[in-house]
Amino acid sequence: MNYEELRNYCLSLKGTTEHFPFDEITLVIKVQGKMFALLPLDNTETQISLKCDPEKAITLREEYAAIVPAWHFNKKHWNTVIVDPMISQKFMCELIKHSYDLVVAGL
Repeated sequence: MNYEELRNYCLSLKGTTEHFPFDEITLVIKVQGKMFALLPLDNTETQISLKCDPEKAITLREEYAAIVPAWHFNKKHWNTVIVDPMISQKFMCELIKHSYDLVVAGL
């Protein structure tokens, strides 16, 4: 998936909006005012930071070298996914939906 496909999929989920609250280089996707995805606009690699429950995050990081902790949030349940050919579009959509569902469940 490229940047625009990631963005469009996130925005296709019910109640999502996009914002630029941190800086002019990060697109934040929110559902009902709560952040569930971050897309850095200045990166040459396509990547997205997503929420993930801690146990699933550990399993994913063991299976895919392209999924790393996003420690800049100081929360272990955020992960940055570097989108590359080893990660299918279907799998990326499942990760994005997982992040969205976690946030919605917490509302």
